[in-house]
Amino acid sequence: MNIGDAAELSGLPAKTIRYYEDIGLVRPERGGNGYRDFSKRDAHKLAFLGRARSLGFSIEECRTLLSLYEDRSRASADVKEIAEQHRDRITRKIAELEAMRSTLQTLISDCHGDDRPDCPILDDLSGAETVIE
Repeated sequence: MNIGDAAELSGLPAKTIRYYEDIGLVRPERGGNGYRDFSKRDAHKLAFLGRARSLGFSIEECRTLLSLYEDRSRASADVKEIAEQHRDRITRKIAELEAMRSTLQTLISDCHGDDRPDCPILDDLSGAETVIE
């Protein structure tokens, strides 16, 4: 199948498929005319990669997961470890985002939002002491 068919079957844009080919995640056959010839297996790999990326796995993690997927002698513990490490990074990122939201909420609450020039938000961003009137 051509790249358009592979894109439709996998749910990925052709540009993404070309990128995945460039970095060696998929290797479609080439016809005598030089055009890519994707197999159903290639389209399945592409869908796999699309799902893994939608869960936030990095390209290198996707490379490892795809390798493990193709290795029938794999240990599921190896896959689980990758997923747990990724989940832990997400948990840390959520905590960081919640702290950012809390700080912003405090700054927004402290700002009068009127015609006065004093602004606790700008004071905080500049590192100045915030004076609340």
